[in-house]
Amino acid sequence: MTYTGDCFLVPGPVRMSQACLDAMATPVMTARGPEFRQVMATLNSGLRSAFNLSPSSPTMKSESWTGEDGYKVVVVSGSGTAAMEMVIANRFRRNDLVLVPTNGKFGERVADICRQFCNVKHIKYEWGRSFDLYELEQQLERGCYEALLICHNETSSGITQDAEAIAEMCERHGVSFILDGITSVGGMPVHPEKWKAEAVVMGAQKCTAGPSGIAAIAVSEHCVERIQAIHQQGDSNPRYYFDMVAALKKGDDDQTPWTPAINLAMGWGAALEGLKNETNEARWARCERMASGVRNLFSDLGFMLLADDGQRSNTVTAIMYPEGIDDAWRSALKEKYDTQVIGAQDHLKGKMFRVGSMGETPVQEMVEGCKRMLACFRDVGHDLPEVDVESYFS
Repeated sequence: MTYTGDCFLVPGPVRMSQACLDAMATPVMTARGPEFRQVMATLNSGLRSAFNLSPSSPTMKSESWTGEDGYKVVVVSGSGTAAMEMVIANRFRRNDLVLVPTNGKFGERVADICRQFCNVKHIKYEWGRSFDLYELEQQLERGCYEALLICHNETSSGITQDAEAIAEMCERHGVSFILDGITSVGGMPVHPEKWKAEAVVMGAQKCTAGPSGIAAIAVSEHCVERIQAIHQQGDSNPRYYFDMVAALKKGDDDQTPWTPAINLAMGWGAALEGLKNETNEARWARCERMASGVRNLFSDLGFMLLADDGQRSNTVTAIMYPEGIDDAWRSALKEKYDTQVIGAQDHLKGKMFRVGSMGETPVQEMVEGCKRMLACFRDVGHDLPEVDVESYFS
């Protein structure tokens, strides 16, 4: 089947389904009545499925936010960054020391948030380079860290961290493990319980194809206990809107402490229903199929990929421009070929482009988008042979 529409291949916000858009067009309702509590119960159940947690009933007054594994899901009316700030502000005290290894912009953002609320040892690797696990092990052996935090999947540099190995290391050293899973949950395997993660954050507009401006946190029983203990001891960080204790008090009642993002919650619930129908495993496989096709196609054509081989992301691919080509190519791609990818950030701006392979993007759209990208490269004078693009995605 040939794809004929526009190609929107950015690593979030991604295109939303019609069901998601229709749900957001629902007339306004009160945030405190049974109608919205049912919306929250449906959303909570969908979130537990997306987080790869034990199932819960999508019915209000059934403790939809928790399950047999003890994790609770907390909805945040804000972006994924807001949810990360909520975790960090509530989980740590000013004198706590945390370890944050980074290899891209969003890991560096995690470190920046931590600096506002606790002490940070920031190990800054080059963008796209794998963490030195031996160095992390040496740091944890010092026995001085309260937690280790990572951005699991770096869309800025197209690399996915070895979360399983880091989780095992944290468990051996008795260090809490926290993940920014904003661009991994729903797009690749994430196992909060198996990894004994204290908290995992996701943003709606990425792999789950929901609307921007709403996020969620999966928190373990131990994390909840620590947050409540810190709160009771009176040495917690200043916070009000992002008070996790206030959110936890409302969870059993399918509510949020403050006015929620009502229509965004309805839209996200519909998007998560789409993910449930596809299944996590099928979506992970589709994202991997598309990312693998993009990686192999551009590598075979002589393009350089930024991220280290073996840890390249399945939800975004970071590709370096050939000599003499810059973001003018992206502008031409959008204007002439009705196809969008995204550029690089910070010191790599104008040197790289990134192709998203997340959400509900069909394989046919990715195939057509790649054909258009190659045609646009030829337009700007980059000599490329004719290739069977479809064969890379079969």
